Amino acid sequence: MKILDVRFIPGPNIYVSKPILVARVDLEELTERESNEFPGFVDRLIEHLPGVTDHHCAKGMPGGFVERLREGTYFGHVLEHVTLELTDRIDAPAYFGKTLYAGRAGLYDVVMECHAPEAMTRLIAVAADLIQALVDGRPFSLDAALQEAADIHRRHRLGPSTAAIVREAEARGIPWRRILDGSFVQLGTGKWAKRIEATIGPETSAVAVDIACNKAYTKAVLKEAGVPVPDGGTALSEEEAARIARDVGLPVTVKPVHGNQGRGVSVRVNTEGEVREAYRRAAEIDPEVIVEKWVPGAQYRILIVRGRMVAASLRHPPRVVGDGVHQVRELIELENMDPRRGVGHEKPLTRIPIDEVVLRQLRAQGLDLEAVPAVGRVVVLRDSANLSTGGTAEDVSDRVHPDQRWLCERAARAVGLDICGVDLMTPDIARPVNEVGAVVLEVNAAPGIRMHEFPSQGAARNAGRAIVDALFPPGHPTRVPVYAVTGTNGKTTTTRMIAHILQSCGETVGAATTDGIYIGGRKIVEGDTTGPFSARTVLAHPDVTAVVLETARGGIIRGGLGYDWADVAVLTNISLDHIGQDQIETLEDLIFVKSLVAERVYPGGAVVLNADDPCLVDLAGRLRRRIVFFSMRPDNPVVLRHLAIGGTTILAKDGWILERTGARTWPIVRVVAVPVACRGAAGFHVANALAAAAACRAGGIPRSQIAHALRRFGREVDNPGRTNLYRVGRSYVMVDYGHNPHSFAAVGQLVQQWPGPRVTGVIGVPGDRDDSIIQAAGREAARHFQRIWVKEDRDTRGRDKGEVAGLLTEAVRGVNPLLPLYVNLEETAALGEAVSSSLPGELVVVFYEKKGPILQTLEELGAERVWDWPRASDRSQNAREVRHLWQTTLQ
Repeated sequence: MKILDVRFIPGPNIYVSKPILVARVDLEELTERESNEFPGFVDRLIEHLPGVTDHHCAKGMPGGFVERLREGTYFGHVLEHVTLELTDRIDAPAYFGKTLYAGRAGLYDVVMECHAPEAMTRLIAVAADLIQALVDGRPFSLDAALQEAADIHRRHRLGPSTAAIVREAEARGIPWRRILDGSFVQLGTGKWAKRIEATIGPETSAVAVDIACNKAYTKAVLKEAGVPVPDGGTALSEEEAARIARDVGLPVTVKPVHGNQGRGVSVRVNTEGEVREAYRRAAEIDPEVIVEKWVPGAQYRILIVRGRMVAASLRHPPRVVGDGVHQVRELIELENMDPRRGVGHEKPLTRIPIDEVVLRQLRAQGLDLEAVPAVGRVVVLRDSANLSTGGTAEDVSDRVHPDQRWLCERAARAVGLDICGVDLMTPDIARPVNEVGAVVLEVNAAPGIRMHEFPSQGAARNAGRAIVDALFPPGHPTRVPVYAVTGTNGKTTTTRMIAHILQSCGETVGAATTDGIYIGGRKIVEGDTTGPFSARTVLAHPDVTAVVLETARGGIIRGGLGYDWADVAVLTNISLDHIGQDQIETLEDLIFVKSLVAERVYPGGAVVLNADDPCLVDLAGRLRRRIVFFSMRPDNPVVLRHLAIGGTTILAKDGWILERTGARTWPIVRVVAVPVACRGAAGFHVANALAAAAACRAGGIPRSQIAHALRRFGREVDNPGRTNLYRVGRSYVMVDYGHNPHSFAAVGQLVQQWPGPRVTGVIGVPGDRDDSIIQAAGREAARHFQRIWVKEDRDTRGRDKGEVAGLLTEAVRGVNPLLPLYVNLEETAALGEAVSSSLPGELVVVFYEKKGPILQTLEELGAERVWDWPRASDRSQNAREVRHLWQTTLQ
């Protein structure tokens, strides 16, 4: 068994709305072998993983999977369940799994819910190795392999502070995404997005962070602001440290100027020799060392967010209590068995390490690790109370005296941090400062909030909520509206139309289309950008106030949507295309993939569907969102039924684009006023305009603004590469991206109205289409063009050169054996031949692979852009020109 490939899909996908891992697996020698063919395999598996006995599988009850194992099941299915079981063992539980045939015997895609991709990638390899060992009857060191996966999970999971903020954001419906690894996260989208790194927010001052990271700077700033701090100074040598200690008086605290988590800190140092030793330890962290008067009292951490206290904790150093039986080492081991303790930040508390600091602290108490403390004796293991070294925290938020609160808030303002943790030393935080005294020890940037979220004692405080409140105050937007467009044909034009309408309303639109990513009308990325990566790029852009995403089949299958929810989804049409790709075998498969766009619409959002497409009418019955239909047929029964129940439809009727809701009708714009509609001759562009108008009305855009924008939507400036018309000498060229039967038919119907002598097609179809699709495209071309040049894409997509051309030629001949038919595989050369042999007034339609080379060829031919579709009355003039040229030639 071999894992060939693993990919992580972080958002909604065709399998489930959760993140997933998809592993392509070759079963090799286990191909078509079943689990019951290997004696003892099932029992050995249960012995290693008793939890699999609880798996339901298709049986729908606990033990169902074991039944399948004993009856016999393929090993791709076994791999799925074993991996899911292993996720529980590393505290990254996943429950959804699915195993799919991947095109040949023994090749499977194992799909599993996944919230820890790095760890799960390792787990699936562990699962494969375990299964093979159990099949072979070999021993397998599962614990060691799981420990490696658990370590990977710990390294890559969100830290506890970031996780608390993300949980609160999720609870509020705020979209979020992780940026690379670590704790760098974006909350919200577009203009309203906020980026955080742990508890450092977008408004956290870099200067303030620098101050907080330098304990000497912090003390100076606080002292200048009148905030009480311990007396002391900064030393660069042992002698200087000893001098400062003598000046302020022993005992002292010694700590590095730059440091965190208690590293290099020595508290309550009582002799000059100890000061020198403490200096050396601190200097290992930073050559600049603070020596300051030790202040008695309790250690408190106060969390300040936007200038106000939101939580307070009393911090206790790690300690154990003697029982008269166990050694100190054993007491530490017992304490570390507390299920709340883990490695690093993985759990509410951290395991207590045994290090030189602990040994030194024990010696100061006359103890060592082998000592057996008396019953009830409290053994303090280190002076510092950091959670990261095993300390605990008790919530005291409700006990903080207003004076103490004000002191800490003043300290935060003095340093300039919007989010910080103030370390306060005072005998009693419940009493006024002037009675008991208090000093601020440190002001910490990026404070951990684990102690507040999961205190050892006292009430838990939702510190993550306070931070999210600060980032997004009540009523503050958190995301930009998202319009998602999919379908077989018309996606790009509809996407561009919606973007154009929104742009005309003053929005800064981020759009991802077949030809690139646009921000505010300017292209920032060239190429096909209809996948999930491009969607995330647009949603992350800080200037964007509205997003329009062309969403293609391939991206959905391979990478999911790239966004969680849309406000409006548009499905233009569904027709046969891409059959044979990515395990799509039928029209129903295609509908299943594209319907994901319709299913991921916010409550209160809308789905725009083509009422003239039976596939989409059927889909409407399965959706739980408001439906807005559009239709070229005002008498469509689907439309009439929808209107009868008070629904909304955008229609083309009597030369107008209309909006109807129930019995009411509003005109939007005349069809002939929309340039891209070619005076109404381009029915498919009229349908695109209907879809765009429906989407924008669902998004709350006024009809007048839609009309204004559609009147200004030109075929080239706003819709490059789609039915763009040029004059070349006395003939014409139309440039279009059609590449399937439906698009050939749609353009063919348009050019039937061309007022010239004939229409020539320069056709090609991508090589990754099924033979039946290629031949259907050829037949459509034969029905609409009077001459045809067959060319091929440079990228044959796995086919032999000339293979696609052969299929197209065969299909054309099957419809019309006498049709003038020429083959030139090079796209621009085929166009050149067609143009050079054209008649005056003839139209040559080229369906391109790459737009750039075609436009360059037209430029070389001296082409001029034509902005207006010829009127029907121009036909007679063109006919006279053709007769005149013919007579001149005879003379």
